[in-house]
Parts: sequence; structure tokens; C-alpha cells
Amino acid sequence: MLILITNDDGIQSPALHPLKVALDTIADTIIFAPDRNWSASGHPKTLQTIMRAEPITWQDGSLAYKSTAAPPDCVALAILGVVEKCPDLVVSGINLGANLGYDIFYSGTVAAVLESIFHDVHSLAFSKVDWSPDDDLTHHGKFSAQVAKCVLENGLPPRTFLNINFPACSWSEIEGVCITTLGNRVFYDDRLICRQDPNGHDYFWFAGTPHVGTLQEGTDAWAVRNNLISITPISLHMTAHDLFEPLKKWQLEDLWQKIQV
Repeated sequence: MLILITNDDGIQSPALHPLKVALDTIADTIIFAPDRNWSASGHPKTLQTIMRAEPITWQDGSLAYKSTAAPPDCVALAILGVVEKCPDLVVSGINLGANLGYDIFYSGTVAAVLESIFHDVHSLAFSKVDWSPDDDLTHHGKFSAQVAKCVLENGLPPRTFLNINFPACSWSEIEGVCITTLGNRVFYDDRLICRQDPNGHDYFWFAGTPHVGTLQEGTDAWAVRNNLISITPISLHMTAHDLFEPLKKWQLEDLWQKIQV
């Protein structure tokens, strides 16, 4: 079995090594990560520029890849042939910060696992709320490895993945594990700042404060606030079936016919 490890914080992230050490106990692993930080980058697809993937030697002497590509492109490059063997599982993380609620639509961490399931490879996303340089992620890595082992042994339904968030507290303060839904959370209450550079040209900056959202019981944000590990199963089946009947009442066929006249 081969596990591909990636992230959106970049190859220099201190969270990569404890994750790899733990995953090495259950399968072969290889790191394929971007050469810079791609946080909140969404799901870019590189079509007009070249991408590079440089083989490097990891801390433990194993082969790894440092790439100019975005996180989802790193996964695609690895699956499509840069890595000699197609991975059986893609693990993205451990992200240095939360990926809760609607964060996942911005997240490069989650984009990497989405790319994986586009290629029919199982995947997991791991994030640590309010990470600090003093955090010891050894136990988080070990838990991640055990979840990965469960997926390798049991699989996941097509077009699904697990989004796991560790709470901000230390490992010894964690109260347990909770299977959760996505909460109603947007990372920032965005505020637009407009200023001028020394040449008199306008520039813009998104400012604002972190937004917790509604802490409804059973959601991912509620779980981590209560020192629980949140595990959210996510599906790509996004069709809003409850809108089928209301849309039929719009008589869209008649609108189309009028334009043909």
C-alpha cells in the first residue's frame, strides 16, 4: 500500500514529518507537496504554465517531491505518473489551522483531497485548529494514521472523503471524537480595505476578524469548541434535488420558446 502525503502549507511545514512518521507504520509513504504556501487557494487547475516537481531527500532519507504546482495539481501529478506507483490513499495535512464549515470551499488542503477523489483514490484531510509552533503533533499524527488504516481496510463510498479537525487544545485535553456535519462557518467577516501605494495607485486588501459562526450541536465547529475531534464525511453529490419541483414552476421551457420566435 502507498499513501501520498500532501498539504497546502508547503513542503516546509513542521506538520508534515510527524504525519509521515505515523503513516510509515501502516504503509509505504511519499510526500509530494508544493514549494510554497497555498492556504485559502481553493482548487486551481494549472493549464497555461509549466509545473515542476523536484525530487528531494526527506528528513528520514526517503524520496519526496517539492513542486511548483498548487496542492490539487501536486496530487494529479503524482497520480498521473510522476510517482512511479499510483497511491492507494491521499492524506492532506496536517493543516496549520482549521478547515471548518464553509472553509472547505476555500481550502487548499481540501482541494487536494477533492482532486484525489476525482481520480478515484480515497482521501483524508486533517487540520489542527489554532496551531502554534509549540504544538506537539505526534499524537495527532498517530490518530491520523489509525484513521488512514481504517480507510485502507474498509474503503469509502465513491466521491466521498473525510474532513478531520483537531481542536485547539493539547492532545491530553481532547475529550473524544464526534462524527459531525459541516457548520455554518465562514472563516472571515470580510472587510475591504482600499489604500494607495507610493505611486498613487489603488490597492486592495481583505481584512476582518475570524468568524466562528453558529455553534449548533453536532457541527464541526461545535465539536472542536468542545475539545472533540471532528470527523465530517463529505460527498460531492451537490445537486439540490429539492429545487427540481420549484424550478418547474418557473416555466423555463416557455421562456426558451419565446426566445426562438
